[in-house]
Amino acid sequence: MPTPPEDLPVTHHHDIYPGIAPSRFAGSLKGKVVFITGASRGIGEATAVAFAQSGASLFLASRKRATLDGVKDSILKAVSDTKVGTRVTDVVDHKSVRAAIEACVKEFGRLDVVVSNAGTMENFGQSTYTAMAEHDPDGWWQIWEVNVKGSFNVAHYALPELGKTKGYFIFLSSIGAQRRDHGASSYPTGKHAVNRIAEFAAIETPGVKVFAVHPGAVKTELSKAGGPWLAKILIDDVQLPAWTMVRLVQGTDDYLSGRYVSVNWDLDEVHDQWKEAIVEEDALKNRLALPSAAHKA
Repeated sequence: MPTPPEDLPVTHHHDIYPGIAPSRFAGSLKGKVVFITGASRGIGEATAVAFAQSGASLFLASRKRATLDGVKDSILKAVSDTKVGTRVTDVVDHKSVRAAIEACVKEFGRLDVVVSNAGTMENFGQSTYTAMAEHDPDGWWQIWEVNVKGSFNVAHYALPELGKTKGYFIFLSSIGAQRRDHGASSYPTGKHAVNRIAEFAAIETPGVKVFAVHPGAVKTELSKAGGPWLAKILIDDVQLPAWTMVRLVQGTDDYLSGRYVSVNWDLDEVHDQWKEAIVEEDALKNRLALPSAAHKA
């Protein structure tokens, strides 16, 4: 029995395509409030600007004041009348996350979209890597602390507010959750856990739409930690994840709630060719692969 495929056979994109063209979403999120963690650079920054260009107000959370202020300036240069709140936040510290969510709701009175983007990773280049048995235990666990505990903390405090607005929660996952690469036991297993957390968030908070999103292979400061091998395959434009996430909160793709979604997928093709099968088979979720009955002794 061949290994079941772990990627949809649809057109894969590496840049803006018609299904996520920014012009489609101009003004579509007016009156909405978007909270983004890890918003100080890379995908977080590009996503913040995209949501601002779609009319949303923003609340940005990150660990460094200077970079937060820099992103706020970038947003205001792109859309001068955007309302932007910020707070220095460490997602690993649940009290810090609670204070950030409370500050957002106090400033804007509501919460409609959350993008849990903060994360970290280890070096898992193919030429040099650190096996699990050789990894520093504290360093290995610190990656889970940020990626898994951090995601939980944000969901824990944000989901009740999103329940009031029937809003959206986006966990930043990774295609790495479906890979088994030497020297990468912490980051992929953590992202695999994030996928499952997203499934629980969707079933436990009725009305809130939840996605575990692979943000593509974008060259960011975080991805550089993956080593030279990884750098060679980082070919996706940062606007691809930014505008895919804007599309996901429009309501047309709510059938994907509680599931893993790749920004590389052509979402129009996914809808037209695969929606029925995804819903009927409850697909794009973590599964244990069982042996085929044909091989039963």
